Amino acid sequence: MPTVAFATLGCKVNQFETETLEGLFVSRGYELVAFQDYADVYVINTCSVTHIGEKKSRQLIRRASKQNPAAAVVVTGCYAQIEPGTIAGIPGVDVVVGTQDRQKIVDIVEEHVKTSLPINAVRSIMEADHFEDIPLHIKQNRTRAFLKIQEGCRNYCTYCIIPYTRGPLRSRSLESILAECRKLVAAGFQEIVLTGIHLGAYGKGLEENVSLTDVVRSILGVEGLARLRLGSLESLEADQPLIDLMLQDERLCRHLHLPLQSGSDEILRRMNRHYTCEQYAQLIRQIQRQVPDIAISTDVIIGFPGETEELFRETLAFITQMPFAKVHIFPYSRRKGTPAANFTGQVSEAEKKCRFLALQEASEQIAIEFRQTFIGQHEKVLWEGCTDGILEGLTGNYIRVYADGHSSMPGRVDKVCLTRTFQDGIWGQL
Repeated sequence: MPTVAFATLGCKVNQFETETLEGLFVSRGYELVAFQDYADVYVINTCSVTHIGEKKSRQLIRRASKQNPAAAVVVTGCYAQIEPGTIAGIPGVDVVVGTQDRQKIVDIVEEHVKTSLPINAVRSIMEADHFEDIPLHIKQNRTRAFLKIQEGCRNYCTYCIIPYTRGPLRSRSLESILAECRKLVAAGFQEIVLTGIHLGAYGKGLEENVSLTDVVRSILGVEGLARLRLGSLESLEADQPLIDLMLQDERLCRHLHLPLQSGSDEILRRMNRHYTCEQYAQLIRQIQRQVPDIAISTDVIIGFPGETEELFRETLAFITQMPFAKVHIFPYSRRKGTPAANFTGQVSEAEKKCRFLALQEASEQIAIEFRQTFIGQHEKVLWEGCTDGILEGLTGNYIRVYADGHSSMPGRVDKVCLTRTFQDGIWGQL
């Protein structure tokens, strides 16, 4: 039986896509092995959001070639899509597949094995006109599953390479989504996380008039579903119908990830974001008034071209005023082919590091203060693992909880009293 190993970089969408590719290989008689093991085929699912992602991708390619020089090394994902020639030119790379046509990946690999000829199967993503619906490879002993329902982005933020690697907006059919959800619930998954490149644009590319809210409402009708969580949304897409569903059904997790990117209107304008700080703040406060226990997390880019010390201080001040649960910080990464790569006012790496550390300190305090507001409360926790008698799991609003327990408990949902802060979460009492 031939063996195949996978390595994945990047976002939750990439994680989902790797699992679908695993399923394609398994269905054709391949055995999955760990990436550090000897394999006949190595598949690296790459990321190009930052230069660090691209660097790590190249390192994994070299590692695979070194582990088994006779193996077929396959590179897919965003980096492969945007730089297929560069990838194909790396010694040891045999097959390059971008972010489409991946349902054919096993055929492409076996064609290479038969002929020993390198294959570059990447074509223009801008021609993509349908959602590539590949069934998820369901793994056992897991509590949470990602489900990709949308592809593509047309926001064209000036710093972002993703519209060029993922192409136009496409959506998975509601029928396919519900069928996959039923399979996941039947397989014992307690939580389903909806993901997409631009999740809030769900419905674009479909003949029927259906929105993300329609999808959520329909999934909540799946018998046996314990929890449904939403992936990242653009802020203005967290609309009232979605909040109403959250209030009506506690299975829809009270957690929203709404990227801010900057707390400066000037930088938001340069980024081509479609809101002001005031609009964002009003939305966050409105949501929190309606759902007081909601966790709102966000992303912030520091060191964007033109970000002066004064403008950075605006971002720092804005973030400390917002009721965030968690702030993810990313130093700006200059991406060839994006408008921002040619902007004046590029910020030095040393300055980015200083700003990162300042914002990180504020972010850690924000997270601690959010968790402390729940001490003494009882929350439902989905246990995801147990190590040395200590359980670890998540509340619906994404607080990590630890408690004494045993290895038979992961997969259960228990009501837990949150007693004190502990590590990156809260200690709970069953």
